[in-house]
Amino acid sequence: MSAIFLSREEARNLDRRAMEEFGMPGIVLMENAGRGAAELLLALGIHGRVIVCCGGGNNGGDGFVMARHLDNWNLPVQVFLFARPEDLVGDAATNYRVIERAGLAITVFPGGAVDPAQFSEDLARAEWIVDALFGTGLVGPVRRPMVPVLQAINAGHARVLAVDIPSGLDCDTGEATEPTIRAQHTVTFAALKKGYSNPRSRDWTGQVHLVDIGVPRALFKPPPAGVPA
Repeated sequence: MSAIFLSREEARNLDRRAMEEFGMPGIVLMENAGRGAAELLLALGIHGRVIVCCGGGNNGGDGFVMARHLDNWNLPVQVFLFARPEDLVGDAATNYRVIERAGLAITVFPGGAVDPAQFSEDLARAEWIVDALFGTGLVGPVRRPMVPVLQAINAGHARVLAVDIPSGLDCDTGEATEPTIRAQHTVTFAALKKGYSNPRSRDWTGQVHLVDIGVPRALFKPPPAGVPA
């Protein structure tokens, strides 16, 4: 685990090199990230329902892993999926099938469309909301129909844990777009993100926690001369 700051592209390359050069399966990295995030949430204290809001990419896959471990620990957890299950691919699809077959409570909002009043009422029953919607790959502001989702999360009284980065916050600059999730805690993986060096990012990330997901330490060393990073 490294305390250096990685840009969006550097974070992608770190994962790619771990898989291609060191043979680490992506699903292992996702498992380590999701379990590490779940263990952090447990350490922060869970005394009520946890709602894990998941997008259709790998950030959502981390959320599926989190939900499985929380359920294994006999904690009340519900998954809100803002994508069609049939559109999920790769490791995220695998982890979704696991929680679906395990009988976890899952509510699907195809395309992200929600009834604002009902959605706010659902969120009000949670002690914690996990933001596993977009992750570091988001470029530019969140687009409709997800805007009311982020607004409702921010308007609620639940504590928020963001996975890797709050949705709407730019990974490279640390600047917030409109809307951006305002989290009390953010769990990020392998290395801090470049945007966290911007002091203004703290208004959105809250306390940042760095979790080791098993990426080999050798990947944080500069590549030999003439070898592309």
